[in-house]
Amino acid sequence: MDWNAITLSLRLAGLTTLILFFLGLPLACWLAASRRRWKFLVESVVALPLVLPPTVLGFYILLAMGPRSPIGRFYESLTGHVLPFSFQGLLVASVLYSLPFTVQPFAAAFKAVDCKLVEASWCLGQSRVSTFFRVILPLSWPGVVTGVVLSFAHTIGEFGVVLMVGGNLPGVTRTVSISIYDSMQSLDYAAAGKTSLLLLLISFAALSVTYTLQGNFRLLWPQKL
Repeated sequence: MDWNAITLSLRLAGLTTLILFFLGLPLACWLAASRRRWKFLVESVVALPLVLPPTVLGFYILLAMGPRSPIGRFYESLTGHVLPFSFQGLLVASVLYSLPFTVQPFAAAFKAVDCKLVEASWCLGQSRVSTFFRVILPLSWPGVVTGVVLSFAHTIGEFGVVLMVGGNLPGVTRTVSISIYDSMQSLDYAAAGKTSLLLLLISFAALSVTYTLQGNFRLLWPQKL
């Protein structure tokens, strides 16, 4: 097995999940509570990576981060390095690609919280921020954990976006999915099989946790007949 690629993928998935956790909480909370007419535009942008081909998404991310773009020039002026074909660029792409896998479970869990409990908290003098952390978030933990697990597992198995934005630089942007592809290209089926089995186990564990939490969530908040 290519342990360097596995370590890089775990590092990428961990950082992506951490960033999405802090970005996803306020965004999901707004999506769950907002009644703005244009909210559907934000929801569409968040869900776009679900339907957009990874190569197309990677192409536009590559253009946005390139040395000719304002973002790319600004980053290069600060660090002296370019974003494309770097771990930092790979991290930005992974955050954008896995965004719906975090935000949508978060938002669904927040919407499932009984609004009477939220209103009771407000009547007791709690602010919106305090109500979120003391009422909404504790009652939404199955959905929050689901979003975290899905974003981590999804990042581990990325291929199209990773290849477009990061390329195949060993120790820098070569992730485990690209390592499997390289093994297949070189007809090393044994190495590809071992690494694929690892991803299969990770995916199965992620889905098991997700469906277990969803089952517990339904028991906590049964649907009204």
